Amino acid sequence: MQPNYVQRIRLIFGKSGYTRFIGHLDLARTLERAINRARIPVAYTQGFNKRPRMQLADALPLGFTSECEIADLWLGERVEPQDVEIRLASAFPSGLDLRSVKEVDISETSLQNQTVEATYMVIPGENLENEELLNRIDELLSLPSIPRERRGKSYDLRPRVFSLSVSRSDEEQSEITMILSLAPGEVGRPDEVLDSLNLDPLSAKVHRTRIVLANDRTS
Repeated sequence: MQPNYVQRIRLIFGKSGYTRFIGHLDLARTLERAINRARIPVAYTQGFNKRPRMQLADALPLGFTSECEIADLWLGERVEPQDVEIRLASAFPSGLDLRSVKEVDISETSLQNQTVEATYMVIPGENLENEELLNRIDELLSLPSIPRERRGKSYDLRPRVFSLSVSRSDEEQSEITMILSLAPGEVGRPDEVLDSLNLDPLSAKVHRTRIVLANDRTS
């Protein structure tokens, strides 16, 4: 069967405000509505339940904000990326901020298989001194393993934590920069790192600032 798409477009967008409480599936539906409003000629899957050909790089947990979410669209007609950006910018709802649009190689592997790592800026709910946070981080990173359980399955968090550092935010609160694995099947989650640091994940502010794809490292 001949493909019904001729172009692959990559969107980078932010997620803030009330949209931080939109789950992965609802986010996909929100993007679909914006694409329809913007009259982007997106291609559709075959079969009875046709869906727009669209992929999201990684599910952002509820409550987190971001400035670097990634979505790929497959278009049935060629459109200049700048034109896509202009159309979509006015169609995006409040809380979703379109940052950039570019064309990528149509033959690239799926976004979910390209993710390598992600960077998060985290402000803990507890207003701890930098020294206390650094002591906890040093102790955590010195461990040979950090046993955790997710969805009833045991795993080791330690190899999924690439880097942890501490600074002061503009509000003079301690801020943790986390660089964590985003590799398929080996995702490190900021809330699980916080819990391992004896910090309350529910009271923390977590903002994703960067997603690294495999192609980013080879380009």
